[in-house]
Amino acid sequence: MKHVLVVGSGRVGRTLTHMLAVSEHYRIRVADAVPDAAAQVATEVGLAVEAFGGSVTDRETLLEAMQGVEAVVSAAPFAANPQIAECAKTAGIHYLDLTEDVEVTRRVRELAEGAAVAFVPQCGVAPGFISLAGVHVIDQFDSVSTLTLRVGALPDQPNNRLKYNLTWSTEGLVNEYLHPCESLRLGELTMVQPLEGKEEVVIDGVTYEAFTTSGGVGTLCHSYEGQIQRLDYKTIRYPGHLELIRFLLHDLRFREHPDELVEIFHRSIPATRDDFVIVSVRGLGKIGERYEEKTFWRKIEGQYIAGAFFTGIEISTAAGVAGVLHLLLEGDVPQRGFVKIEDLSYDAFMATPFGSYYAR
Repeated sequence: MKHVLVVGSGRVGRTLTHMLAVSEHYRIRVADAVPDAAAQVATEVGLAVEAFGGSVTDRETLLEAMQGVEAVVSAAPFAANPQIAECAKTAGIHYLDLTEDVEVTRRVRELAEGAAVAFVPQCGVAPGFISLAGVHVIDQFDSVSTLTLRVGALPDQPNNRLKYNLTWSTEGLVNEYLHPCESLRLGELTMVQPLEGKEEVVIDGVTYEAFTTSGGVGTLCHSYEGQIQRLDYKTIRYPGHLELIRFLLHDLRFREHPDELVEIFHRSIPATRDDFVIVSVRGLGKIGERYEEKTFWRKIEGQYIAGAFFTGIEISTAAGVAGVLHLLLEGDVPQRGFVKIEDLSYDAFMATPFGSYYAR
């Protein structure tokens, strides 16, 4: 069995612990800034799960928690990731995370230079699985001119003006609305502003809107610069959401006070566990001399694992990193340095015990 440390026992950490435990390939140690939270998850899951007794908020405690494990997965807030990654390098264990934050990923890339272990950030759904799906579409062409990546975590029954409920990290939600977004334009890496490029998207007969947000494309633009003329990532929402977000961030100037907006969202927008995740990729290009379009989409809904219910965003995010972790520990991923998700095999990922969560 493989021995893994999961840092963070919130929604994704709890889901990941359940997934790994029921696969029977792993022993899991759960750690958190609040030791009682880690203990609660360990007690709930049972099986091959242990709780680390300390509060992992400092370097020394993190290094203690990493003793005897082969890899650490950070399911902690993205701001904590650089310290966790630094400790992983010192401890000589593989590092994986779920962050969409571009600056955090740049720091992880720096730490990966010369490392004797692998650093694999951005392993969730977006960034993460969406890149695998993108490469899966690219591989069906002889040459690709356009690749569009669209992902949305949405409530089943939106009942407010924003047409949105809190389904995941509110801090992460606001963060992706604030920062510039990487894309390819005429084959060159370009930074575009968030909340732009509004378009109508129809998936499985339902009409949504999509617009630019940061982080979801991961490192894909860097990998395909000069090879694809146009590549971009947008977030999917119900129609009408974008206009109200622009009003809050620009007209009411919450762009300058994001912490206040997070607080307002927590106070005013109800959370829901009735959700789903849409993943959509569209490619345009040549197969032989024929100009063709290829599409890929999945809808991931909540389901039960070992008697406990998990939401669509929890399932899709945890399955993304679990599949990458499995490939890494089986030796099917480069074992040192910075590893990009798009360098992994889509087919190999889908063949892991966790690929079934993304099955159509």
